[in-house]
Amino acid sequence: MEPRIWLIAGPTASGKSALALRLAQQAGGEIVNADALQLYRDLRVLTARPSVEEEAQVPHHLFGMVDAAEGWSVGRWLRAALAAIGDIHARGRPAVLVGGTGLYFRALTHGLAEVPQTPSEVRAAAAAEFEAMGEAAFRERLRAADPAAEARINPADRQRLTRAWEVFAATGRALSDWQAATDPAITPGSWAAVALDPPREALFARCDARLETMVQGGALDEVAALAARDLAPDLPAMKAVGYRELAAVLAGEVPLSAGLQNAQRETRRYAKRQATWLRGQMADWPRIDAVDPESQWRQFLALHPALTG
Repeated sequence: MEPRIWLIAGPTASGKSALALRLAQQAGGEIVNADALQLYRDLRVLTARPSVEEEAQVPHHLFGMVDAAEGWSVGRWLRAALAAIGDIHARGRPAVLVGGTGLYFRALTHGLAEVPQTPSEVRAAAAAEFEAMGEAAFRERLRAADPAAEARINPADRQRLTRAWEVFAATGRALSDWQAATDPAITPGSWAAVALDPPREALFARCDARLETMVQGGALDEVAALAARDLAPDLPAMKAVGYRELAAVLAGEVPLSAGLQNAQRETRRYAKRQATWLRGQMADWPRIDAVDPESQWRQFLALHPALTG
């Protein structure tokens, strides 16, 4: 029988990493990162990567192995993740994929669309039209062509809005239709999944407390080191939640107390977006709504009692 693949998703600060570590220990598995920002080695603290001590307890893959000057796509992660899963299965062990990047899980379970490259002139036209029309009118036009894409793209996400329109303008086919015409990257029946979905207020309290711990644990030093590299601001690592707010503290633009509050606010907003995405795109995944690690583990075992044997 093929070794099992476990998928653990959830918003930031929901307890995913602790649950994944306990599952890997119990099942004799290895952990694979499914978080877009924990790929980057430059921000261990700010992205809440597993600690060195946690990584030593079971094998971890795809954590902190990309330089911030690189920008990984979903496709590149998927290829690396499938390779890691293959290696883990070759050792006769289950793979435990954990993270908060919903698109990564969707690529695994639904496949990744081979959308044609759009011509540069179409991309330029979409960018100019967004500027001229404004987001509201641009969204309205996209909604008529690709309602599914418009509905799932977050406010102010200019990149994905223009990308969706570019594909329709260039191919005459909605991006959502391209994405639907795919095969899963992992075989149906070979995996089991769970989504952590703690109560909103409890999740927000965990977000706030974790930001305080990050600042005390060296997040400002990490931000300073990354800022000193003067990398392009559109790189994924430069968009880590909290980076901009703490960089403003280092630049003397705001005091630490205000910078921390701003970072906490942005983290809460990010967690809310993640939770909303998971509820919409992974509505059929079993839920764990407990907050503390022991209760989460008990709920997980209730879903998978064979692990108690």
